Amino acid sequence: MPNRLIALILTLLVFAGSIGLGAVWVRQEISQTANRNKLLERRIADLDRRLDEVNAEIAMADSTESLLRQNDLMRLGLLRPREEQVQRVEVSPEMILMAKRNQEVLSVASGPVVFRLSAAANSR
Repeated sequence: MPNRLIALILTLLVFAGSIGLGAVWVRQEISQTANRNKLLERRIADLDRRLDEVNAEIAMADSTESLLRQNDLMRLGLLRPREEQVQRVEVSPEMILMAKRNQEVLSVASGPVVFRLSAAANSR
C-alpha cells in the first residue's frame, strides 16, 4: 500500500509538472508571436510612412508649377494647353480602362443563354 501511494504521488507530481511546463511553453510561444507582430506592425508603419513620402513627392512633381519649372529648365518650349484642348473626364479613368480591357468578356456574357435538352434527358 505505501508503495502504491508513493507511485501515485510521483505520477501526480509528474503530471502536474508536465502541465506547468506546457503552460510555460504556451506563454513563451504567445510572447514570441506578440514580438513578431510588433515587428510587423513597425515595418507596416515604416512602409506607410515611406508610401506617404513617395505620394507627396509625386504630387509635388505633378504640380503645375513644377511642370512649368521643368519645362523652362529643359528648354522644351511647351505651352500650357488652351481650355478648348482640355477634355474633362466625369467617370473614373480606372473604370473606363477596365471596361475597354474586359469588353470582349462583358459582351459575350451579356448575350442570351440557351440550354438545349437532349432526347435522352427528355425520356428520363
